[in-house]
Amino acid sequence: MKDVIIIGAGTAGLTAAIYALRAGKSVLVLEQSSYGGQIINTPHVENYPGIERISGYEFASGLFRQAEKLGMEYRNEKVTDIREEENREAAGGKSGKIVETTERNYRAKAVILATGAKNRPLGIEKEAEFIGRGISYCATCDGAFFRGKTVAVVGGGDVALEDAIYLSRLCEKVYLIHRRDELRGAYVLQKELKEMPNVEFLYSHVVEEITGEDTVNGLRIKNLKEQESHMLPVDGVFVAVGIRPGTELVRDLVACDEGGYVLAGEDCAASVPGIFAAGDVRKKPLRQIATAVADGANAATSAENYL
Repeated sequence: MKDVIIIGAGTAGLTAAIYALRAGKSVLVLEQSSYGGQIINTPHVENYPGIERISGYEFASGLFRQAEKLGMEYRNEKVTDIREEENREAAGGKSGKIVETTERNYRAKAVILATGAKNRPLGIEKEAEFIGRGISYCATCDGAFFRGKTVAVVGGGDVALEDAIYLSRLCEKVYLIHRRDELRGAYVLQKELKEMPNVEFLYSHVVEEITGEDTVNGLRIKNLKEQESHMLPVDGVFVAVGIRPGTELVRDLVACDEGGYVLAGEDCAASVPGIFAAGDVRKKPLRQIATAVADGANAATSAENYL
């Protein structure tokens, strides 16, 4: 029986581990792939307070080492199920949890969900190859690297419009590429974006190819109405076609919104007592390293209070 099992070893999960361990709790972190989450593939992090510049790998490794030194137990195993434990006495009078993986079953008094969210890719050749070298899924994270340059934003929802507005204040030119002939985002965002003099709208277009050698230098895009393709020189591409929270495992266990994000307040407590949600998996307006750290600290503290 562990005091806390944390599912996911990204920024939120590892921060939660650090806080729970410092509170004297026994902690097991389960991660199906490698630790670090999305940040581990980011070449440069420049928006975390107090750290002027650091690689995502170095940042994540520092979190992992710190948790490890405090006594974290860490295992690379895929979680397949979470359920309530019937024997309340074994969990100190509270309903404990059974966390099932592909390898074995674990018991915990509290569970912190830190499974993150994944950006929905365009699904075209070379996309993964150019991540961090011209392809980005976060304008507020990486926009400063393209100051004074020409970029494209792909998407037509609120996130795409917000990204394009943000980038229009940094970049010389911004193309907004959308597969439909009208935008899906909020009217107020559309109005603001259309007032930006350096933004060009490419409706009814899709990206067919990303070009470049070491870094992105252009896109081949197709006009769906005219069925013609042409090259578009750009220095960077910001993909905003949706994100998918890692909540497939718990959507029938805890309350989620229509997008699949766990409904949990600033205390990170989910709808089921003893289950907490931290990081990108939680419904909230901003998903950044700073907010993941805050969630991890809050979730661990709330779990400690629950215990």
